[in-house]
Parts: sequence; C-alpha cells; structure tokens
Amino acid sequence: MTGNIKVLIAIVGPTASGKSDLAIHLAQKYDGEIICADSRTIYKGLNIGTAKPYLNLKFKIKDTKFGPVYQIEGIPHYALDIVSPDETFTAAQFQKMAYQIIDDILTRDKIPFLVGGTGLYVDVVTKGFSIPHTPPNPALRDKLERMSNKALTDELKKLDADAAKKIDPNNKRRLIRALEVCLITGLPFSKLQKKKKPPYKILTLGIDMPRDKLYERINKRVDKMIEMGLVAEARGLFKKGYSLDLPSMSGLGYKQIGEWLVYRQPKSLSETIYQIKRDTRRFARRQISWFKRDKSIVWVKNQKEAERVVDRFLH
Repeated sequence: MTGNIKVLIAIVGPTASGKSDLAIHLAQKYDGEIICADSRTIYKGLNIGTAKPYLNLKFKIKDTKFGPVYQIEGIPHYALDIVSPDETFTAAQFQKMAYQIIDDILTRDKIPFLVGGTGLYVDVVTKGFSIPHTPPNPALRDKLERMSNKALTDELKKLDADAAKKIDPNNKRRLIRALEVCLITGLPFSKLQKKKKPPYKILTLGIDMPRDKLYERINKRVDKMIEMGLVAEARGLFKKGYSLDLPSMSGLGYKQIGEWLVYRQPKSLSETIYQIKRDTRRFARRQISWFKRDKSIVWVKNQKEAERVVDRFLH
C-alpha cells in the first residue's frame, strides 16, 4: 500500500457521466471518504437541479467543523450545503476547506476522493493554485454584472489577454472575478495565480463516455429532475428572494426555469425543458474540453478499469 505517503484520488468528468456512483463504489472498496468539488452543490436549497448525491439515497447527517457531512451508502460526503444561495463562496475558500478536510481524512488512515465536474475547484486543489485573496468589491461587481459576457471578455482582453484566453466566455462569474482582481490590484489576474504543489501523491481519474450515450443520460436526468419537482424547487427559491442575478441561481435548470417563471421566456414548460437539455449538453462539452487539456488525467470507461488504475496507484 502507500505507507506514510499521503494520497489523494480525484474523479472528474462531465455532468451526468456517473462520477458520484463511481466515487461511492471506489470509496467503499478502498475505505475512502468523498469531498464534493462542485460550485453548485455547495448551496443550501439547490438540491434537485444540482443532482446532489443524497437525493435518491438513504443518508444520515452530522455537523462538523467542516459543515454538514452526509453519510451516503456508508460513505461520508463533505462540501455539500455549505452556504446560502445569496452568499459568496470562492474557489480560494473551497481550496482552503478542501485541504483541511483532506488532511483530516488522512489522519484517520482513510483515502480522500475529490469528486466533481467543476474544473476550477479540482485544479485549485490538485495543482495547488494560489488564488488572489482580493476582497470582493460590491459596487464594482454590480457594475460588471450589468455588462454582457462579450463586453466583459473584451475588457478582460485589454487588461489581461492571458486570462481572457483561459476563461470560458460563457462563464460570467469567472470573467467578473478576473476583472475585479485586475481593477482592484492593478495587476493581471493571470500573473497573480501561482502554483504550490500540494503535499499529496495524486491520481486523477476521468470518466470517458461516448458522446451520444452522455447526451442520452443528460436528457433522461433532466426529465427525472422535472418529475422530482425542479420547477417547484426553483419557484420556492425565487419566493424566498433569491433572484436570477445571483451566481447560485445562474446554474443549469434554475436559470432557464427562472426566466420562464419571471419573464415567460420561453412561453411553455416544454420549451424550457428543451432549453435545459440543450444548455446542459453544451455545458458538458465545455467540461470535456477543460479536462481534456490536463494530460495527467487517466481516462477510464467503467468501474473495472478504474479499479485496475487505483490498484496500481496504491501499490
């Protein structure tokens, strides 16, 4: 086995590719615990639309210094339901929390599994990016929020061309944060990002799935979310005062349903469901592009392949 070596296993892949199921299987087999690396499941109340792993499973919950921990199929899950939808939670905060949880898991001779589809969350942990701790500026952020994605991208190109190349032009949240850091510090966002290799032996598994099968799974997942009450969940969140302007409510499902409920665009629920499926497929393609750039990822097609790779890694 690994002896005194600190190990970390990450599992990545596009939405609906089966990351949670694979992670639970491997954690059961190798005595592990799971840290969820997802920029949406951190929010309380966003359950159905974020496909939280406890939705269809029996679980127990306990409160810890790291927040709630869900015992799902016998495996502790961390980093779920951390903040309210109107609270800010940054990648730097996630990194700090994740390192603390990983170290705690390792002290109990368990194997930490970092599992999720948010590439930035995974990268800040596995690659040790040092993220600028520039406090958010509400007035500046409000001004940037009113700009279009294209206008934000064009502005970022002027201030930091390297950052503009790396940030997805559809990811308004990251565009705003990069511009915010540039404008507050007067320095390029990309130059402030440094790496400090984390003190772990790391294996990153990627789930490789044929595109047609993935799209089929996405479509079925969206249908299932609607059956489970996604519309009612979104309506309840809007009634509590969580607006479409919040980063939390810009996530897949909530954004499209919110626009239908508030603006009646599109005009029918069936059109809204179509939009959610289409936008989720597009999002999955962007996730795949992000992860494919990382040559250290070992891609697997099923549980048996994953087990063989993990066995080699641990011995």
